[in-house]
Amino acid sequence: MSIYEQMTRRYFFGRSSLGVGTFAAAGLFGQELASAMRSENPGHGGVLKAFHHPPRARRIVYLFMSGGPSQMDLFDYKPRLNRDHGLELPASVRRGQRLTGMSGNQASLPIAGSVFKFRRHGQSGAWLSELLPHTAKVVDELCVIKSVYTEAINHDPAITYIQTGSQIAGRPSLGAWLDYGLGSTNENLPSFCVMVTKNKGGQPLYARLWGSGFLPASHQGVQLRAGRDPVLYLTDAPGISRAARRKQLDRINELHHMELEQRLDPAIEARIAQSEMAFRMQASIPEVANIADEPQHVLDRYGPDVTNPGTFAANCLLARRLLERDVRCVQLFHKGWDQHGGLPAAIRRQCLETDRPAAALIHDLRQRGLLEDTLVVWGGEFGRTAYSQGKLTANNYGRDHHPRCFTMWMAGGGVRAGVTIGKTDEYSYNIVERPVHIHDLNATILHLLGIDHERLTFRYQGRRYRLTDVHGEVVHEVLA
Repeated sequence: MSIYEQMTRRYFFGRSSLGVGTFAAAGLFGQELASAMRSENPGHGGVLKAFHHPPRARRIVYLFMSGGPSQMDLFDYKPRLNRDHGLELPASVRRGQRLTGMSGNQASLPIAGSVFKFRRHGQSGAWLSELLPHTAKVVDELCVIKSVYTEAINHDPAITYIQTGSQIAGRPSLGAWLDYGLGSTNENLPSFCVMVTKNKGGQPLYARLWGSGFLPASHQGVQLRAGRDPVLYLTDAPGISRAARRKQLDRINELHHMELEQRLDPAIEARIAQSEMAFRMQASIPEVANIADEPQHVLDRYGPDVTNPGTFAANCLLARRLLERDVRCVQLFHKGWDQHGGLPAAIRRQCLETDRPAAALIHDLRQRGLLEDTLVVWGGEFGRTAYSQGKLTANNYGRDHHPRCFTMWMAGGGVRAGVTIGKTDEYSYNIVERPVHIHDLNATILHLLGIDHERLTFRYQGRRYRLTDVHGEVVHEVLA
């Protein structure tokens, strides 16, 4: 490759005889030109100067329930399961579909009815389990999708698939694609923030689930953690003042710019941008993480765990504080939904931790006028089986992984409220109405944020990649 092929536009003009004039003009007119070009997309740092179509949402908060919540114990009411409790799952229902190695060798597959009671709620009349009393209060804000499906049957490929569009690790995550396409609308905070509920057992989570893959590293999610330092390595060493840190950063950046002129490496530009963002975050992160200014009635809405940093309740409140500061994408991961045995007790604990804060987040966003342009998504990587894994009793059972159908919900930013989309059979085993593949789900999320999922691509190793690979259709029934 010749030097001319390696040159970036910035490098070419900077080295040409017109370089001084170009930079002078940029200084005089850069802001006006940039504003005009991006009039439809106020974000900075993204490749899309204008939205592909008018967006319904400006930002997204994704509540990811890692492990696979049991749809028939929460949303997908199936009285047939209780009538057939203990009977063998009919072959006509299973249809020879793949099982995991955990239940594939069981002598029988006995149907397990839910021990939880269901009722209709709200004007929409949506069925909800008794485990979700707070979600029931905001059910008319939700668009419940009961017919989501995936091909992945085990956790690692399944969670990688729904987060990155591929079962194989190495692709960019949803939040990274959003930052790459739309950029940031807050110069002092990361465009993509991630929080993981602390002290939760279950399937491991990996940083690659919010990573940038082959996109520039500047687009990866920034994890906020519980404790004194929400972001690792952000705090200066003792004795280093902010002024001294600024001088140090300026000298380091001078060296980076010298290296950039020689190597033309975009990774150096990313390093400069990230160090500048880290400097600004030293002031912005402590401010956003300090909830001392929150009224008591707001704290009470999220529940008693809200003052315990790192809990799901605390993370939901922190998510709201980030969203109202125009952070583009906030993602919360909550582990522990992988309930192969002892499901009734385990899922009750999970709902006690998540139901109230999730409902409070929706209520809080609505009261602040943010819900109409904030997309809220709730769900996991797959569902659970109608049959019991392991020993089945009258009040105890487990459920194996089930990719053929599961439930997710969406709310806010351009989503039809108070509707249910899709339908499963009497055993919540197969989809009988309006299948929604996870590529369709991601295509719809991008659409609501003003992006055509087929047009946001990145060329890598000889082909153009996108979040939805070569699949996906927008689920128009979701759109308001």
